[in-house]
Amino acid sequence: MIDLAIQYQDLIVRGILYTIAISILSLAIGFGISLVLTAARFSGILPLKIAAESYINFFRGTPLLVQILLIFFGLPSLGINLTAFQSAVLAIGLNSGAYQAEILRVAIKGIPEEQVQVARSLGLSELHILSGVVIPQAVRNAIPGLTNETVILLKESSLASVIGVAELTRAGEYIVSSTFRALEAYLLIALIYLGMSMIVFRALRKAERKLAIPGFERWV
Repeated sequence: MIDLAIQYQDLIVRGILYTIAISILSLAIGFGISLVLTAARFSGILPLKIAAESYINFFRGTPLLVQILLIFFGLPSLGINLTAFQSAVLAIGLNSGAYQAEILRVAIKGIPEEQVQVARSLGLSELHILSGVVIPQAVRNAIPGLTNETVILLKESSLASVIGVAELTRAGEYIVSSTFRALEAYLLIALIYLGMSMIVFRALRKAERKLAIPGFERWV
């Protein structure tokens, strides 16, 4: 297994970089979407709330793999042509947005109602209360959940291999096709994913401790 890592180190490093890029970009897209969905759900405007709930139900209720295939093979029929990498990032980002929206919803529910009441007594609109009082605290409270979502995205990026993105799992497939040493190759890839996940998890948990997030002890 070590000899495979040495022999195909360039391929593996490229796969790791693609995996990291997909994870970061998808997380950023998902976070932006989650803010919009959260604002829609708590806006008090029924059509916006229905649209947000429908979005969340669709992306949480259907397989991510199907979503990736839908975007990569389906959008060209609408005249939208994306590369495999772009399709993977978009699909995973859209999917992550639904899950991050749920994380934010739970975080918002944990904010004391008294703070919202005080903001209303000061004459702030619901939109200002949401953007200036609720969401900043919710994001802070949601960091433990977002940490878990980041690690999940790192692993889910492997699904991009089905449309030919040269990420880590795709690198493993190439090694297997070249050497026929499937057990060793996939075990090597699995260990790399494990190492990356542990590094990301520990780094984000360390950041959580520095932020001194209330209630963090429950997550340790």
